[in-house]
Amino acid sequence: MSTDSSERADGGGQDIDHVNPAKRLCMDQCAGMREGRALVDVSIIMPVHNASCWLTECLQAIVQQDFTGSMELSVYDDASTDDSRRVLEAWREKLEERSISMVISGHTSAQPRGVGYAKNMAISQSCGRYLCFQDADDVMLPQRVLLQYESSLLHPDCLIGCRVRRDPEGSTERYTRWINSTTQDQLVTQVFTSHGPTVVMPTWFCSRDWFQRVGPFDEGGKGVPEDLIFFYQSLRQGGGVARVDQCLLVYRYHEKAATHSVLEETIWKLRVDFLQERVLSQWESFTIWNAGKQGRKLYRCLSPANQKKVKTFCDVAENKIQKGFYTYEDSKVRTTVLSSERPKPKIPVLHYKKASPPFIICVKLDMTEGVLEENLNSLQLREGLDYYHFN
Repeated sequence: MSTDSSERADGGGQDIDHVNPAKRLCMDQCAGMREGRALVDVSIIMPVHNASCWLTECLQAIVQQDFTGSMELSVYDDASTDDSRRVLEAWREKLEERSISMVISGHTSAQPRGVGYAKNMAISQSCGRYLCFQDADDVMLPQRVLLQYESSLLHPDCLIGCRVRRDPEGSTERYTRWINSTTQDQLVTQVFTSHGPTVVMPTWFCSRDWFQRVGPFDEGGKGVPEDLIFFYQSLRQGGGVARVDQCLLVYRYHEKAATHSVLEETIWKLRVDFLQERVLSQWESFTIWNAGKQGRKLYRCLSPANQKKVKTFCDVAENKIQKGFYTYEDSKVRTTVLSSERPKPKIPVLHYKKASPPFIICVKLDMTEGVLEENLNSLQLREGLDYYHFN
């Protein structure tokens, strides 16, 4: 059910993160519901919307967890019209035999209220010290809760992820390879790429204390990348990112996933804003690596102050380099007698070997048969200092 930021297709969104008064009252009521129950070690947080075809395999995997601490499953049914609720209730006894309590609530309104809302409600009614996020269409492997719980004890202010196995095999091949191969340092440096959170939402595990410091999820509904908004807010709060380097989740890809409801432009704007906030605000000047469509688009989306920091574009394509300049035709700058500023900013385009760092790299990773990576290595640059990936 997750709207994982890497696979958006169509929809709209907003970039606010708040709880309205009615929601706060509801959360307070849910907190009151928790008072009569003892705290458990881990709450598995599962939003559900029309997921009956996935639930049996998902719930069976929860029953088969190796974790010996106390667990509960907290489910919020977001206006399902299939038999999801019946399937869930049928598993209650099996879960309780495994000493996993189940809490289910939901609503039956005509329209679902969205993934962010459902997650917030499932968290509000739960009582675990740690939160394990589980999508109803994915399958956790037996050691997931145990290994991520142990990692969270060591990293209490982190979002903990894990490696995944994609189902069907071979779907989103580049994305899956990135999820599993990103280094610990890159979990921090590659947060601006179009892939989205460097630990993907369906693998998240964190302490309740950390969630409460960062959260709640944005409740804008369909089209809102609630995971990316939360991820960036966690980083703003000083949170870390970590990954258990074992495959602990079967991560399904299918056309009905909520992730396809988010516009690429919504993700783009969030990424550009965060890049400007976290990186460009610290730089006096920089080079955009890619004088093509994506590099020029990034330039146009920057604030006027950051546009002025772009000293050059760089590329490997001779046709772009030979043009000599990129001219920003849409510039609103006007020439006056007293002004020395040009009416149309012209940014030089150089070969990458003649350009100076720091760079914002707008070339897609893992798409040039290793050429981009070889070029970067030849310059002996340091990711996170001399350059950041954006695409």
